[in-house]
Amino acid sequence: MTAVPMPLDGDVSYDLGSIDRIPPGEGQTFLVAGREIAVFRARGVDAVRATQARCPHKAGLLADGIVGDGKVICPLHSYKFDLATGAAIGNACQSLVTYHTEITDDRRVLLRLSPARGWSADG
Repeated sequence: MTAVPMPLDGDVSYDLGSIDRIPPGEGQTFLVAGREIAVFRARGVDAVRATQARCPHKAGLLADGIVGDGKVICPLHSYKFDLATGAAIGNACQSLVTYHTEITDDRRVLLRLSPARGWSADG
């Protein structure tokens, strides 16, 4: 799915659509500024986390992994990562890049990318 850019406080926020597009306890991959980003929805609450879409170990699509307890497990080789920090858990893999997300009052998912991280609205 492709995101829609919205300027906000010097950063660029992307409207990823309704939180209902992501089933609870699952992830979904979005194309944002020409890059793949995985967004994961928690179970039981309206909360999401976003990371790079592919595992740094063997490029497994993380949105297809198992999500729970604030972690994602890569579907290829079962490497675990903390969704809040991106830190690898129990393996020597490189940490994931994480991104700021928020849920609006009308339950839309916003992904904020900062120019300081090298992102721009046009990729």
